[in-house]
Amino acid sequence: MLMHAMVPLLFLLAAADTPMRVGPGDVAPDFSLSASNGKTVKLADYRGKKTVVLAFFPKAFTGG
Repeated sequence: MLMHAMVPLLFLLAAADTPMRVGPGDVAPDFSLSASNGKTVKLADYRGKKTVVLAFFPKAFTGG
């Protein structure tokens, strides 16, 4: 489920008007998004409970 939730997140981050500057070791800002099952997933739901890995591949599956 988490993997399905990450795909829309990647598009949201790529389309954001204001770039967020988060560096290694910084606490990630809280965000929420709709998962593929229609439920809302929030980063805060996992804080302190699980490790969340966000992988971003800007040119994955494109001709660029």
